[in-house]
Amino acid sequence: MTEVIRIADDGVAVLLERPEQGLPRVLHWGADPGELSEADGRALAAALSPQTPPGTLDSAWQLSLLPDESEGWSGRPGAELGRGDGPLHPRWRVTSLDVEPAAATIDATADGLRLRTRIRIAQGVVTVAHELANTGDTALDIGWIEATLPVPKRADHLTTFSGRWSREKAPLTTPAPRGSVARQSRRGRPGHDSPYVQILSAGTPRNRSGELWAVHVAWSGDTTWRTDRTPDAVQLLGGGELLRPAEVRLSPGEAYRTPEVVFVHSSEGLDGLSARFHRRLRARPRHPRPPRPLVLNTWEAVYFDHDPVRLKRLADRAAEVGIERFVLDDGWFQGRHDDTTSLGDWIPDDAVWPEGLRDLADHVHGLGLQFGLWFEPEMVSLDSDVARANPDWLLHDPAHLEAHPRLSWRTQYVLDLANPAAYAHVRDRMSELIGTLGIDFVKWDHNRDLIEPLHDGRPGTHAQTLAAYALMDELRERHPGLEIESCSSGGARSDLGVLDHTDRVWASDSNDPVERQEIQRWTQLMLPPELVGGHVGPTRSHSSGRTTDLSFRLATSLMGSAGFEWDLLTLTDEEVATVARFAALYRELRSVIHGGVAVHPDLDDPAWRVSGAVAADAAEAVFTVAAVSTIEDARPAPIPLPGLDPAARYRVRVRDDIGLPEHGWVTPEWLRNGEVVLPGSVLRDVGLQFPVFWPDQAIVLHLTAAPEAPGLP
Repeated sequence: MTEVIRIADDGVAVLLERPEQGLPRVLHWGADPGELSEADGRALAAALSPQTPPGTLDSAWQLSLLPDESEGWSGRPGAELGRGDGPLHPRWRVTSLDVEPAAATIDATADGLRLRTRIRIAQGVVTVAHELANTGDTALDIGWIEATLPVPKRADHLTTFSGRWSREKAPLTTPAPRGSVARQSRRGRPGHDSPYVQILSAGTPRNRSGELWAVHVAWSGDTTWRTDRTPDAVQLLGGGELLRPAEVRLSPGEAYRTPEVVFVHSSEGLDGLSARFHRRLRARPRHPRPPRPLVLNTWEAVYFDHDPVRLKRLADRAAEVGIERFVLDDGWFQGRHDDTTSLGDWIPDDAVWPEGLRDLADHVHGLGLQFGLWFEPEMVSLDSDVARANPDWLLHDPAHLEAHPRLSWRTQYVLDLANPAAYAHVRDRMSELIGTLGIDFVKWDHNRDLIEPLHDGRPGTHAQTLAAYALMDELRERHPGLEIESCSSGGARSDLGVLDHTDRVWASDSNDPVERQEIQRWTQLMLPPELVGGHVGPTRSHSSGRTTDLSFRLATSLMGSAGFEWDLLTLTDEEVATVARFAALYRELRSVIHGGVAVHPDLDDPAWRVSGAVAADAAEAVFTVAAVSTIEDARPAPIPLPGLDPAARYRVRVRDDIGLPEHGWVTPEWLRNGEVVLPGSVLRDVGLQFPVFWPDQAIVLHLTAAPEAPGLP
């Protein structure tokens, strides 16, 4: 007899039908329809079924958790498996189905195979993972095992992401493609052009309204992202790990576990999607709890020119203006005067640091600052002691490396961390420095794609990714309190897989605030602001050459995990005072920005960029309003401030601590006065009139509930 199983949490449900044969079928994922009686479940299954007995392949069946040809499915199979004598077409038999209110675990077997599928819902976020064990007598090759869930065909638009170095997370929306479409990343890391989040929406997605369904593959290696929109079946959304031929070959008794694939449904547009992602991430036991410190990273301050005296003075200036974490970037280790040498040795350069690196670390700690250090643990230079002594530690075929030296990328190669000796070398060098210097924070970089990676004669990305995760975890276990930032030549590894092992991501190597407005907005679609590093760079951006006002750069950095990538010793007295005021403002407002609900109004003028954070109790909010080009109209439409309590009254203050935006034509009265008090309903539904900002200008607004305050006459 047909059984329908409902698992649900926070307004989202997955409905599974357990047939007499085969794996459970997914009837629905999305808004929770509520409890179903046994009779209602049977009626629902009948109402959605395209088949009547005898259930032949003339019409596609309702698709299972691993759709395949036996269901009349002509799209991409959910799994591709094989043994030496050919492909496998498992006929699954469910052996157990353990159901909790918000989770289901399904165990199934087929000849020589055992499958366990785990579906969980938390804070409305659905995660799906499979584990496959080889119970046969011969080796099992896994081509892929992917997670999919159905999406109604009214979701007729697809939004995905791409990008490049210094322009990550660029969205593109198109009509949902017909057929089975797989987008793949073969970089050994997600890449600057990672799909990041794939969204199917009913119409073009909007910030504050509309229904959408999204997927994210929580994995830091090669990935596949898929949509299936065929004429004879439901629409599917999903993804999984991309495996090269023979990359995962299971001997008898071995098992393979897929990465988690994360699914999010929203009936409140993109902000509703973000709210679910952010709540889920903030609920993690390992989510960083202390206030996110204001950072100074030395890269754009000194690059490779490491002068201990100057760096101590820079630390002094950092402490003077209110910096809380000082991070020494690339260039500190033996022979590292440019990017062509010494990766993998991780020995401080005595010629540069005659008193030892401990001298700088102690100086920084003595100022009351945390001390951070840059590493690139997965990489190696051929011009290094470790590579000369251990050429077999490289994640490249030595024969190919000799024939094709251009496998180098940024004059560096990849160290095979799945090699136990290489892993132990990096772990021990890093652990010794972390312990000896009292390092609080590691900037963990990953500056190249993996090209032809080979481990023990087979593709090595899967093993390398697991080894990197294990190294991060072991270092954190050895050094409680250590924080790690995932940097990958900017934002090329900012997935939820790596964030299970790190505390922050570096969103981009671009500190150009115009580019950053977009990069941070879309990185924060999935990641809450406290996890997204965003720094203030020099007046002229190193990546774009654009020159911008300090106030604009500060306002942009404020809406993330803020910091500086700038030689503060070159600042004027006025700039030093402004930076100190910004540091105080960041400390004052970060609890709202890093704990509130992210909001973005729907606006018609493409020049505006508006980001807000509203406290959970709606008693306080912070908004930045920026213009990245000229405003289209001489009188812009009022800008609404969403997410506020309509029954509350708010004092809206202009925070001029960091300066005010340049603008033309008129200045609204409320802006001239520096504040206004209005009901939340007015601010939310009507908005505030802004002047015509000049390009590359921004203003910071701080809202506090003021029930007794009178409004303007």
